[in-house]
Amino acid sequence: MALIGRDTELKELGELVDGPEDRSGVVIRGEAGIGKSALVAETAAAASVAGLRVLRTTGAEAERNLAYAGLHQLLYPVRAGVANLPEPQRDALRTALGLASGAEPSAYLVGLAALTLLAEEAVAKPLLLVAEDAHWLDRASADVLAFVARRIEAEPIVLVATLRDGFESPLLEAGLAPMVLDRLPADAAAEVLDAVAPRLAPPVRTRLLAEAAGLPLALTELPSAVGELDGLDPVLPLTERLERTFTARVAALPEVTRTALLVAALNETTSLTETLTATGTLLGVAADPAVLAPAVEARLIELSAGAVTFRHPLMRSALPASATPLDRRNAHLALVDALRDQPDRRAWHQAAACAGPDETVAAALVRTAERARFRGGAAAAISALEQAARLSPDTGDRTDRLLLAAELAVESGRRETAERLVHAANPADARRRATAGRLLSEFEDGVREDPARVAELARTAAAVAADGQHDAALRILWSAAMRCFWTEPGPEARQQLLDVADRLPVPGADPRIVAVTAYVAPFERGEAVLGHLRDLVSRTGADPEVDRYLGSAALQVGAFDLAARFSAAAAPGLRAQGRLGLLPRALAVQAWSRVRLGDLAGAVPAAAEAVRFARETGQPFMAGFATAVQAEIAALRGDHKQAKTLADEAERAGLAAGARPVLATVQLTRGLTNLSEGRFEDAFADLRRLLDPADPAYQPALRAYCVPELTEAAVRAGQTDALRDVVAALEALGAPAPALRIGLRYARAVLDPSDERFAEALDADLTGWPAERGRVHLAFGEWLRRQRRVVESRTHLRTARKTFDALGMAAWADRARRELRSAGESSPNRGPDARDKLTPHELSIAQLAAEGLTNREIGQRLYLSHRTVGTHLHRIFPKLGVSSRADLAGMLKTLEG
Repeated sequence: MALIGRDTELKELGELVDGPEDRSGVVIRGEAGIGKSALVAETAAAASVAGLRVLRTTGAEAERNLAYAGLHQLLYPVRAGVANLPEPQRDALRTALGLASGAEPSAYLVGLAALTLLAEEAVAKPLLLVAEDAHWLDRASADVLAFVARRIEAEPIVLVATLRDGFESPLLEAGLAPMVLDRLPADAAAEVLDAVAPRLAPPVRTRLLAEAAGLPLALTELPSAVGELDGLDPVLPLTERLERTFTARVAALPEVTRTALLVAALNETTSLTETLTATGTLLGVAADPAVLAPAVEARLIELSAGAVTFRHPLMRSALPASATPLDRRNAHLALVDALRDQPDRRAWHQAAACAGPDETVAAALVRTAERARFRGGAAAAISALEQAARLSPDTGDRTDRLLLAAELAVESGRRETAERLVHAANPADARRRATAGRLLSEFEDGVREDPARVAELARTAAAVAADGQHDAALRILWSAAMRCFWTEPGPEARQQLLDVADRLPVPGADPRIVAVTAYVAPFERGEAVLGHLRDLVSRTGADPEVDRYLGSAALQVGAFDLAARFSAAAAPGLRAQGRLGLLPRALAVQAWSRVRLGDLAGAVPAAAEAVRFARETGQPFMAGFATAVQAEIAALRGDHKQAKTLADEAERAGLAAGARPVLATVQLTRGLTNLSEGRFEDAFADLRRLLDPADPAYQPALRAYCVPELTEAAVRAGQTDALRDVVAALEALGAPAPALRIGLRYARAVLDPSDERFAEALDADLTGWPAERGRVHLAFGEWLRRQRRVVESRTHLRTARKTFDALGMAAWADRARRELRSAGESSPNRGPDARDKLTPHELSIAQLAAEGLTNREIGQRLYLSHRTVGTHLHRIFPKLGVSSRADLAGMLKTLEG
């Protein structure tokens, strides 16, 4: 009956069920009582008739603090399939669902496991996933469902979720189609009311239609309160009037039934056994299902298969709201007694029964938080710790528990929660203040903060180190060092950080010290950093997080070959551990470094994936950095329109907060674009901005690593005097940075060309730096041709053209072709590279397939289902004109050779 007037919505949902390959699903939004559940029930019934398997989960307000409770409910019918998952996924999912003990699983690894399990189940029969009252799902389950929804591509799976107005959920950002339910129009509302209560007197019917105002739940429930209608306060919101209606129905029931209903409303599960056990404790006698029969007759609840279910959430919420505090407390204590073998649920009911601080209950909640964290339920752990803090008699314990909750919020990317918890902690002593300061600085690496904050962090680190807390001091130093990448605090603040690092009783070869030093003093300490990096590169693979920040350190000191190696080693481990917050950082460094080396084929998928995961994990500036790298790739490929579009997008991400690496890469892209389009003065102006300390694009390390491009622009714009000043200033740095040394050799050869200068540039160790070698050959060939040594020039120009063709650097390859033609040698135009026909996502899949990975293994690497991988490969093969993995591997190897 509540579906009267919902023809359009039913048709849309029916189309979704008929063709689940077309869309991942829908989020149905609307106020309480609007008919969301009725619409979903009708859709589920139609799906079952159509041959789909329906898996359900329903959020419950009392279960929001039980990690993965909603996911457990959804996957319970298909739990047998967990045993067939790949080992890391199997272990993660079993641990998350409390089916086994194991290491703390990442939410992303749990998400991948759920996706794989559902994809496997969908092979036998298409799936309809239903998530009702998603606003009350525990956060861990909601995150997993959002993860799955974003990755439903080729699988015959569709997700339908319901969400109450005024609530947020991760599912809103998961790419699901929105469906907003409005109240029923007058004719449909009248039809519903007449179907429910066909013999109402006309005045009563008119009054009910006015009171209900088109809300389906009101139309079906208010007729039962016709006797009390005159007593309803017309000022009350309709939902409160409905709650009063339900409360009035409860008041007419026997006392034992009211007691049982209150227990059921406060219990976070639908277990009839638990409800009756706790009710028996309250009544002092055993309770059986008969005590609830009057509530069933009053249409408040339904009993089935050992479960007691309220017909609507408003019915459930009305009961505790109308009960006395003493009655609620006694009901919670009765549930505590009934849940002796379930410590987590028991602790929450104990907390609800507390009238004031209680360390015993607080300690139980801390243990609950530890278990939730162990299962990967950060949100549940945060809630438990916050409640434990509220019940802590000791001020120090209260502060520590709030700070631990804040740390978990930081790790899970919940900025507002972390800030709220830190401010609530209000630490009084230096150690706790230092922890609080570090936690608040973790988000966005301090990009939005005053650069003066770096000096403050240096002082904090010094104080913490003086207290003997060296690991904590190192964490603070690392946080401050990252700020030196994104912002510019000035030489004095940098020196303060170095002074603290130097005084720590930690070996200089410790990867943490190496990374901090590289960020803070990339030139002053560059030689020592490079030495340590070369020693450490043989140990990659032991700890992906260490590899990740050593890759960043190598980028700072211009060792792009090492940066690419470290970050490439970090990525598989971060994927395996499901640490998708760190993964885009490693991928962005890998992409930036590979572009500078000329490895565009390797940079394209890394940059695309970095953008995707940075956005998904809420890292706007890292997404901007990776987008700027994509812009640079487009410029080097000669796709100037795309380069400009991406550069503008990246600039918008970085400009408001002054994210210097983003803006520096944007200016580099614009310089490259203007160079290849012949606007040399514009190119020189773009690139020179990187060298101006007053410019927001100035980044102390990155400014020194675009010398070849700056040289090209300056010479062609007639700015050689300005270039000589730049070269002299950079030479004065005395830095051993490989990228700077290579760039300076190139600049000296172009400024004062001679056979000896170019030979010196080519004699440099350019192993792994093909783009730089190609650039020197091109400049040497151009100079030889101008010296009328045409035959000699052709050799170098031909080498440059072949190099740039192989690298996909179309703008530079075209320039080499023009020079070759001027030297009297025709050069075939380069056709589209087979890789150019693929999207970055497809290229990533193709490269992994060419390496021999199976679809399942590729899916684990890229957080996709193996069916999605298979679908992409079916598209990739005809694009490249191949029919097998062996052909694919051969083609890509030829292109790279």
